[in-house]
Amino acid sequence: MTTALKPRRSALYMPGSNARALDKAKTLDVDCLILDLEDAVAPDAKALARDQVCEAVRAGGYGHRELVIRINGLDTAWGAEDLEAAIAARPDAILVPKVSSPADLQRVAHRLAVGNAPAALRLWAMMETPQAMLNAAAIGAAGRDPEVRLACFVMGTNDLAKETRARLTPGRAAMVPWLMTCVAAARAGGIDILDGVYNDFNDLDGFAAECAQGMDMGMDGKTLVHPKQIEPCNAAFSPSEAEIAWARKINEAFQAPENADKGAIQVDGRMVERLHAEMGRRVIAIADAIVARG
Repeated sequence: MTTALKPRRSALYMPGSNARALDKAKTLDVDCLILDLEDAVAPDAKALARDQVCEAVRAGGYGHRELVIRINGLDTAWGAEDLEAAIAARPDAILVPKVSSPADLQRVAHRLAVGNAPAALRLWAMMETPQAMLNAAAIGAAGRDPEVRLACFVMGTNDLAKETRARLTPGRAAMVPWLMTCVAAARAGGIDILDGVYNDFNDLDGFAAECAQGMDMGMDGKTLVHPKQIEPCNAAFSPSEAEIAWARKINEAFQAPENADKGAIQVDGRMVERLHAEMGRRVIAIADAIVARG
C-alpha cells in the first residue's frame, strides 16, 4: 500500500542496455524512472542491461527521482536473476510485467520476503493482459495487503492492444472501459495508477490531448517513451494555481468556527461539501510535494 504521497506525474522508460541513457536520466526533470530490463532490451543484451541497471541504482545520484526496475517475467529465462539482482540493488520499486492475477504479485512478494528486501521496497504491476482486465479488482485489492507491497498500477496499452487486437486510435475509445476499470480497481486498493505510453513522441499535440484525457480519468501520471514528453506531462498532471487557490479557500472556509458542524457551506456563491474539502486537501498535498521535490 502507498504509505506516502509522492508526485508520480511522469515516469520515463529507460532501456537498461543503454549506459548513456542511464547516466543522462540523472539530469531529467522526471518524477519516476523505469529502468527497463524487459521490452526495451534485446535478448542478447539482457544480462548486460541487468548489470548496468543494478550498478546505476547502487551508485545513486538520481536525486528526487523514484527509481523503478522493470524485470522480465519470472516465467522467462531472465526473470529469476532479474528479481534477485533488483532486490540486492534496492531501488524504490520493482515493476512486475504481465500481471494477470494476485498470485503473480504474491509470488514476487514471497521472493522479496525470502530475500530480506528492505521494507520500503514496493511492487508496481503492469496491467497489460486480457486476464488483468478481468481480474483488475482482485489485483488492486492486493494494495490493501501490506505483505504484497503493491503501490502502483502501470497501464501497458501497447501490449493490451496486441493481446486484444483492439486498435489504438485518437481518443482510445476501445481502451476507455479497461482504463477506467483499472482506475476504479486502483482506488479501491488504495494505490496509484499511471497511464500508458503515447508512441509518437513527435506529436506533442496528440500527446497533450492524451495527458488531458488521462487526467480527466483520474490517472496520477503517465508513462513516457522520450524525454521531450516530460515537460508537457508534468504540466498536465500538476494542479493549476487556480485549483490550488480554490482548494485552500474551501479548506479555510470549513476551518472557520462558524462552520465547524456544517456538512455543506457556500463559498463564492458555490455550494461545497466536506468531500470537496477532502479532495482539496489532496490537491494541496500534491502541490506541496511537487514543491518539496525541488
